[in-house]
Amino acid sequence: MIKIAPSILAADPLNLERDIKKAEIAGCDWIHVDVMDAHFVPNLAYSADVVSGLRQVTELPLDVHLMMDNPETMLDAFLDAGASCVTIHAEIRSDISAMLEKIRKRGRMSGIALKPGTSLGIMKEYFRKADLVLMMTVEPGFGGQKLDERVIEKIRMLKEMGYKGEIEADGGINEKNLEILVENGLSVAVMGTALFRNPDMEACVKRLHSIGA
Repeated sequence: MIKIAPSILAADPLNLERDIKKAEIAGCDWIHVDVMDAHFVPNLAYSADVVSGLRQVTELPLDVHLMMDNPETMLDAFLDAGASCVTIHAEIRSDISAMLEKIRKRGRMSGIALKPGTSLGIMKEYFRKADLVLMMTVEPGFGGQKLDERVIEKIRMLKEMGYKGEIEADGGINEKNLEILVENGLSVAVMGTALFRNPDMEACVKRLHSIGA
């Protein structure tokens, strides 16, 4: 069954606890937290303190996506805050392998993210070091964008390469396009607007979970 991870980027920033509880009641599986440094992407969002606060109000896994140029400077802070999975980007110049290993040593899931235009070839080095691959289906930085359908083929190719971990996608995912993503190998769907702006989140999540079941 597809895992549904609502992105708090689309939640009400003044009522995060309320919206997290709403997602729990609706049957969501993970909570996705985008961290942006205003350098790697042109936006700024969410500190380790926010992750720590979320950890106090939910037992759902916290899926933390570090859209940062130098995530090594904050890695321990997010792990200490209670992140269940920490994902870093393949495009940065830091020692990615060392960070993936550190995340695993701390007993958490290690993840690596690829922008829409990043080749899958880069995954050869990290294939067995990442428990999750996050395929960005939009250019990272802002919510509400349309899904880049070219990434569907990349998801299929990653599955065909024999990758055994979680394959996650984020950006422009909704009820209409989720089925084709699942058919091509997606196992975790990050959704923001499609969930938090839905008048009946619980019914929506039930329909999403039925896809590919």
